[in-house]
Amino acid sequence: MPTTITPVTVSSRKPANEHDRLIQMSSALIKQLNLSERKTIYISLGKTIAILNIQAIDKSGNEIILPENVLESFRLPIQTYKFQAHYLSETNTLKLGPVIALLTNFSFKENEEPNFRSVHKFCEELDQVIKGNSGFFYVFSFDQFLAKGYYLHDEKWIPGELPIPDVIYNRIHSRKLEQTNGFIQFRKDLELFLIPLFNDRFLSKWEVYEQIHHEKSILSSIPETQIFSKENLYDLAQKYETVFIKPIHGSQGRNIIKLCREKDNRYMFQSSLQTGQELSQTEFPLEEIYEHLKPILQNRIYIVQQGISFLTKDLRPMDFRVLCHKSSPNQWGITSIVARIGAEQEFVSNLARGGTIMRPLEALSESMGIKKAKKTISKIKELALEIASSISSSTQGIIGELGIDIGVDIKGKPWLIEVNSKPSKSFEENEGKIRPSAKAIIQFCTTLVFEIASGKEGLNK
Repeated sequence: MPTTITPVTVSSRKPANEHDRLIQMSSALIKQLNLSERKTIYISLGKTIAILNIQAIDKSGNEIILPENVLESFRLPIQTYKFQAHYLSETNTLKLGPVIALLTNFSFKENEEPNFRSVHKFCEELDQVIKGNSGFFYVFSFDQFLAKGYYLHDEKWIPGELPIPDVIYNRIHSRKLEQTNGFIQFRKDLELFLIPLFNDRFLSKWEVYEQIHHEKSILSSIPETQIFSKENLYDLAQKYETVFIKPIHGSQGRNIIKLCREKDNRYMFQSSLQTGQELSQTEFPLEEIYEHLKPILQNRIYIVQQGISFLTKDLRPMDFRVLCHKSSPNQWGITSIVARIGAEQEFVSNLARGGTIMRPLEALSESMGIKKAKKTISKIKELALEIASSISSSTQGIIGELGIDIGVDIKGKPWLIEVNSKPSKSFEENEGKIRPSAKAIIQFCTTLVFEIASGKEGLNK
């Protein structure tokens, strides 16, 4: 049975005294919540709870008026709010919210507005969505947790001590940062407050492969993958004309090596090494490959993966980024899909390496016609949803958003390339509008908060 949510407006008044604990509620709201016999009520906002005395007021809407000292105890700036409310009669608690916080790493100076880097514009959109839907949104850095966050007011990000959030959306930019002692301690603090965190960490390529390659329905769409070793490299290099060597913690198409079999069982390399170092175009016999690669990989963990002959666009590499969001327990939906076209002289399609985006139907129809292109796009979406469902059901923590990269071979069959738990926000064509992913994330967070409040936690997996 779905959780009953009631929209309310919360405004403030000057307190009668420092101990003023009177909540004024419109008679209409009292009647709607069946509170006529109640003299007191618990108000829960974020992770703070206050007990207040109820007073009915003659208002027609769902109005709540709180003394400023109570708003301050919730760590809310003094202003009028739209919230969603859920009443739990068993505990006489009115849950107001949601309070959603976005976690990211950013630089800021005193008396200057912060810059949230690649998600700055997206944070503005999230704030716009939650103000339209009801709730409170802010951004913070983990080392300032509970000490300082930033909320948007009059188009400016204002610092302040803000509410302990109901849920945190993790947009940390750095994998290394998530491994530091400071961040690990922050995670422990969240557990003490029982604050859910999604998507709580980066997923490695090998972790994703191990989780999904047992699924019979998608196994045939996953390239054969092994942890990089001398034996595994030789095995896959002899089995396939092309193999890719990728860092398990890599992103944005960096540090990838493409190995192609030429005549007489000799092999040629291409690379997208972050350092700008390029491997020689000299062809090597199979026996020499490992020794040439070993110093380049520098003891980092890589995978070696079957290469697929994907369709191209104007002889440039092409794949498809499918953005998926969880909407309800065990239910994933597709928010957007774009084709990514690689830059000239690149074998990866990532925007960070000069790639561009275009509409999938336009990208595919040139090589296979509109009718087959539409069927192929349907197959891409179907595969993406199966992968998202499989990963979220087998991964610890809450997964609510995934960017899934899929390539299409010359027969029109889709293949998984990569899964991103913190997909870039550069792919959606918003054209000045709020991106669908912003709406999906706020909806997911809101549902999660009130499902937890009502004792239903189906969205956790």
